[in-house]
Amino acid sequence: MKIVSMDTFLVPPRWLFLRVRTDEGITGWGEPVVEGRAETVRAAVAELSDYLIGEDPLRIEHHWQVLTKGGFYRGGPVLSSAVAGIDQALWDIAGKTYEQPVHALLGGAVRDRVRMYAWIGGDRPADVAALARQQIDAGFTAVKMNGSGELTHIDTPRRTAEVVERVATVRDAIGPDNDLVVDFHGRASTAMARRLLPLLEPYLPLFVEEPVLPEHTGNLAPLAASTAIPLAAGERLYSRWDFRTLLTSGAAVAQPDVSHAGGISEVRRIAAMAEAYDVTMAPHCPLGPIALAASLQLAFVIPNFLIQEQSVGIHYHAGNDLLDYLVDTRPLRFHEGHAARGTAPGLGIEIDENAVMRASEIGHRWRSPIWRHADGSLAEW
Repeated sequence: MKIVSMDTFLVPPRWLFLRVRTDEGITGWGEPVVEGRAETVRAAVAELSDYLIGEDPLRIEHHWQVLTKGGFYRGGPVLSSAVAGIDQALWDIAGKTYEQPVHALLGGAVRDRVRMYAWIGGDRPADVAALARQQIDAGFTAVKMNGSGELTHIDTPRRTAEVVERVATVRDAIGPDNDLVVDFHGRASTAMARRLLPLLEPYLPLFVEEPVLPEHTGNLAPLAASTAIPLAAGERLYSRWDFRTLLTSGAAVAQPDVSHAGGISEVRRIAAMAEAYDVTMAPHCPLGPIALAASLQLAFVIPNFLIQEQSVGIHYHAGNDLLDYLVDTRPLRFHEGHAARGTAPGLGIEIDENAVMRASEIGHRWRSPIWRHADGSLAEW
């Protein structure tokens, strides 16, 4: 079997899909994208296709090695995300070839269902409380919220109290039998994180995500030592080499993204590394259906798995949602806040090519918001 074509499709709201076709009629799908840089990743996929077209798609590990190490310049979000989407598509082809779900090819499932969490938005405590309760009523047992808007390096007592109040309100709304994740999104400085974390401890977050920016991963160790809250990071790390520092920093939860960190092949290796450091996995995935399907295939085989992010109803998806590009939406519908283990081959979903073609005619130019402080300087989004 040989790869005969690799086509990419920019589809709303902010995704990039990859279709890999073979001469035996088997097609694989992947989702190679950096949010806000989709066209750049698209160009990288096109460059990598020069090597892949004409090759056997089933030599997945060999191709991963060539694609990541065959150039003099390596790593980074663009190349790693391009490789990630290709890797997903090749695993999809392999599963369809052998008529098995990817999780069966990875050694078989270690669990029958995967716990999911739901995002909640809203700026005021009353908003987040109502939205959190809606998600619990819908069957989820965990919700995630942004901890704050923009923060200055050392913000005021009022802003500090506002963060704590929002978290307290959500905890009160969901009760003690459900979990709450607080995402700082790298908006807090190390000093501000040190101030906030002890104040959030009474509300027992499942974890606090990106308490500091990834370039300050070295500061996680003293932060972790200063709080009982489990700390999570890794959505902006792209390989097992990037994760080495994180895994020895005191972080409790690793969050690689299957569309950024080298795909199914590399995230599986990151998970194995994390297990050796007693670190659990909560993979990042605020993306589309292909990325989520790939994440779930991994979630079924990773022993040290904790919980999976998903993007149904997330605030980035105005006008489009996760299930819009599927022929059958049932594989990505959740029951009691969990995804069931499927038996369909490959990634376990069927992409609606007609819907993808129509959407790609519209495309998108999604960009990350630019936030500013009151003095006009750039604020972390």
